[in-house]
Amino acid sequence: MSISWHTTVRRSQQPCHNGPVSHPATRAAHDSSPSTDRVKVLLLGSTGSIGTQALEVIAANPDRFEVVGLAARGGNPALLAAQMTATGTRNVAVADPAAAQALGLALGGPSAVTELVRRTDADVVLNALVGSLGLEPTLATLQAGTRLALANKESLVAGGSLVTRAAAPGQIVPVDSEHSALAQCLRGGRAEEVDRLVLTASGGPFRGWTTAMLESVNPAEAKTHPTWSMGPMNTLNSASLVNKGLELIETHLLFGVPYDRIDVTVHPQSIVHSMVTFTDGSTLAQASPPDMKLPIALALGWPDRIPGAAAACDFGTAATWTFEPVDDEVFPAVRLARQAGEAGGSVTAVYNAANEVAVQAFLDGKITFPTIVRTVTQAVDAADRWHAEPDTLDDVLAADRWAREYAAKTIEGETKP
Repeated sequence: MSISWHTTVRRSQQPCHNGPVSHPATRAAHDSSPSTDRVKVLLLGSTGSIGTQALEVIAANPDRFEVVGLAARGGNPALLAAQMTATGTRNVAVADPAAAQALGLALGGPSAVTELVRRTDADVVLNALVGSLGLEPTLATLQAGTRLALANKESLVAGGSLVTRAAAPGQIVPVDSEHSALAQCLRGGRAEEVDRLVLTASGGPFRGWTTAMLESVNPAEAKTHPTWSMGPMNTLNSASLVNKGLELIETHLLFGVPYDRIDVTVHPQSIVHSMVTFTDGSTLAQASPPDMKLPIALALGWPDRIPGAAAACDFGTAATWTFEPVDDEVFPAVRLARQAGEAGGSVTAVYNAANEVAVQAFLDGKITFPTIVRTVTQAVDAADRWHAEPDTLDDVLAADRWAREYAAKTIEGETKP
């Protein structure tokens, strides 16, 4: 299993203060020369946070990239229409049939995005869809032999071994800042020299809170983040630390490192994105001010770095970086993700699907914020039937459906009066 990654948006240097703003097998690719041909990019999830930033990266580098297709869920047809005009492409799919009809698109409906992947000649597919909607396009990309720049962590978490078996070495490139950081650090040593992988977490907006304090959290509070600008789902998952749980599972699947050798530490400044500790006791870290354009650019152009993709740290300015353990009692989502991952099979799909249902229930005012992870815990604890490795997509989808139904029934008993 492995990874792969081109941009240029010149910015002034910023100090490394907080503020909004793969794998060893890929090391050999580091020495390859930049291609003179433009990279053909198919962008899935173009109207979301990652998608819009990816289009900015592409627009800033017209000599390196061209957009050959766009896809979206369909919740913002006006923005998608503007993107079609800006990129000059009509090779577009929308998961919402009504939005597709309104835009005059032939490709609309649940399977439209997957069909777009199959019919488009692309060098790289950037999957920035949100949720399990991204699973089938991920598999279609891998089966076509196309490089996959993966921001849709849910498809890897849900698909598990089904996805990793479909991927050739070097085919998957992580877009998440943490996994991009790990891939960069892993270039600094051989696979047998790696001791531990360390993911960093900001701690979210409620770091230091008690469980009792979390009971009164409302959706508006949960959809703010102290250091990153992200889409609403990722922001809310970051508040509960479910996002870090998903990233823990993704780390294991991407890099093949056992769960007991993957650590998570809270780093509120969000400057150090991940670290690798080697067997001789040395640790390599990747640090940069929080800006998703850096990992997006690297994923699109891998193995080449893109000059000026994002601002660098200014070490001439005083700054403090701190690290602290995760409070597993108040935020049990990371510990629960480890449990789901070690259980194997499709239990990670259960973790993801139950969370999606619980998050929606919280947004609808049906449950309290801590009940999100309580619901996921109950689903994971009851998932004995899903410990077998999935053989087909239908196996994964069955686990996903079961988890959604189980979570919905659990929430019925938890609904606030």
